[in-house]
Amino acid sequence: MAAKASQDPWGDFWALNLRSGSAATGEAGGCLPQRWAAIEAAQRIAWFDFVESLGKNARVLDLATGDGRVLRWVYSRRRDLGLTGIDLAPILPEAPAGAQTIGGIAMESLPFADNSYEAVVSQFGFEYGDPAKVSKEIARVLVDGGQIGLMMHRGDGPILAHNRQRRNELLWALKEKSVGKKVKGLLREGPIGFDKAVKLAGKIADLGAKKFGQHSPAWEIPEAIRRSCLMGRQSGAVSVIETISVIESHASNELARIQSLAGACQRADARKVIVDAFAAHGLTLKKTVAVCEPRGRELADFVTFG
Repeated sequence: MAAKASQDPWGDFWALNLRSGSAATGEAGGCLPQRWAAIEAAQRIAWFDFVESLGKNARVLDLATGDGRVLRWVYSRRRDLGLTGIDLAPILPEAPAGAQTIGGIAMESLPFADNSYEAVVSQFGFEYGDPAKVSKEIARVLVDGGQIGLMMHRGDGPILAHNRQRRNELLWALKEKSVGKKVKGLLREGPIGFDKAVKLAGKIADLGAKKFGQHSPAWEIPEAIRRSCLMGRQSGAVSVIETISVIESHASNELARIQSLAGACQRADARKVIVDAFAAHGLTLKKTVAVCEPRGRELADFVTFG
């Protein structure tokens, strides 16, 4: 039986990265390719500008903190700040220096007292929640005169475009070519099935590399399955089939994350809804600044309220 996709694909993402040792760099999953170092530099600059305006020893809450990279950047600039991050994922990477992070917490229901923070921030997190409910909670925990900094996705930006392409590649391997299903069927034929399975997976991997490029999911998935078959002869078909099911499960979870990203972009682009949600609690839009990649393409908006 194929392994089921996690009900919490982002929790699966951080747990997988934690086990693989790549949590600090965010290498797994493809949401923001690590090779885009210049994009992260643009993000850091936006946060550096924001925290310079905060008062000494200000308390900062980071919503949907993930691997805590925003907290890490902020701490590198302002070591006097009190930094806390929360995330819905129950398992998170180790908190960065100078900060604490807490998993299993929804943005719509923060376990903090009223007027607890001088600043509330989020990078690619706020728009994954319910804008009306999250803005109400932010207003509740924010002190009078506090500041809000949100880096939000853009539906026309390179991050969603990159992930839509990955979605096409994942679906090609999982659905169009059904590599996992076909290979598992061959493995059930007995010892002779291993040779057939290796050959089939290799053929699909070659096709994926030619169609989408080597190291695309269209190549990675069948190649991982091929190697699992090669290395799993001694352990037997049942063990290899279980491994293939795990590969399929992780791929399905990435598809779920891409779907949630598309929804987040849609909510972020409905900016008036967000502005009105904050206005309902006396918080007004102060500034919107585009965050751009080196070639000038706008990848996100940095939006401040107060």
